[in-house]
Amino acid sequence: MRSSPAGTEAGAGDDKKRSDSSEVRVLKQFAHGGNIYTCSQDGKKWLDFSANINPLGVAPGVRQVLEHRLDDIAVYPEPCGERVKQALAAHYEIPGAAILVGNGSTELLYTYFHTYPCRKTVLPVPSFSEYERAVRAVGGTPVYVYSRRRRSFAFPLAEVCKACERAECVIIGNPANPTGTLIEREQLMYVIQQAQKWHTDVLIDESFLDFLPTAEQYTVLDLPQRFEHVIVFRSLTHFYALPGLRLGFAVVSKRRAAAMQQHMYCWNVNILAQHAGIAALQETAYAEETRRVVAQEKQWLRRQLQALPGLETVKPTVNFILLHTSGTGKTAAELAAGLRERGILIRDGSNFAGLDPFTCRVAVKLRSENERLVQALESVI
Repeated sequence: MRSSPAGTEAGAGDDKKRSDSSEVRVLKQFAHGGNIYTCSQDGKKWLDFSANINPLGVAPGVRQVLEHRLDDIAVYPEPCGERVKQALAAHYEIPGAAILVGNGSTELLYTYFHTYPCRKTVLPVPSFSEYERAVRAVGGTPVYVYSRRRRSFAFPLAEVCKACERAECVIIGNPANPTGTLIEREQLMYVIQQAQKWHTDVLIDESFLDFLPTAEQYTVLDLPQRFEHVIVFRSLTHFYALPGLRLGFAVVSKRRAAAMQQHMYCWNVNILAQHAGIAALQETAYAEETRRVVAQEKQWLRRQLQALPGLETVKPTVNFILLHTSGTGKTAAELAAGLRERGILIRDGSNFAGLDPFTCRVAVKLRSENERLVQALESVI
């Protein structure tokens, strides 16, 4: 029996409402920082502590190259970013044939799952929400392994290894976002060796490791050439302040590189991002100054935050700090709302798996900006 027009319209309307509701839930569950595209109370530019970007901004050499090469947007970029791969290979001392470049490292994470769909993936949480989203995009199920606040979010080594027995993949952030937890290379080696027994892939996200002067103690960029089941992701977005251009890379075995490349579209990295990436890797003075400023400011900012009544902090390792607000009597959402009224954005951490409604994250910026954040927090609290 044919439905009446009114019934058809009502059904379509219901479907749209359900679709809109589902979209809102997804947006809330996987929301990120850095959303500056709404007006502040006074119409001024936001002071954005919600995104963990290099406080020095774009490197001078990168800015100069972008200005000089602007007319190149009239031509197609190099299809697979071969010159970028060569620059990355030289900078990080890894074989160019083992490198894939992407529109941010997140694109390469999704590429992995579309190439190797996993039914179950181990996620030590709290962690970057795109890990879970990439898992679910191919119909997979995340298996949470929780790090605990009472243990300063130390990496749950034994629990992760045990969970690998029943999963095809594990994703580990080093340092972890949003906690900043660092994992020693020896611990990662143990996970890799245990996972190999169960034919479990190990994906290691080192997106923030460039901020650390002692990165060589933690990086495993050399391991994909020794272990087929290891893939390492890096991002140039955060350290070189390029979130609007998007550039990241993955280090994989040569066989995996060929397989994953088949699942990537041509020209996936735009031409300005390619120019910017090559130029950024030559900015050694900028890199050294970044590490110096972040090392100094993260300690200063933590001391100031610890002095505020009711605020607790997790010891920072790179360019962001995790806060717990329960002692203030305010949730992270309430604290964020108070700061928004003062033109400041922070990252409400309540939608991270494994965190409660009293957790938020702030970036480390320059001293004058950090001072403004502390003053605003004092006022809100």
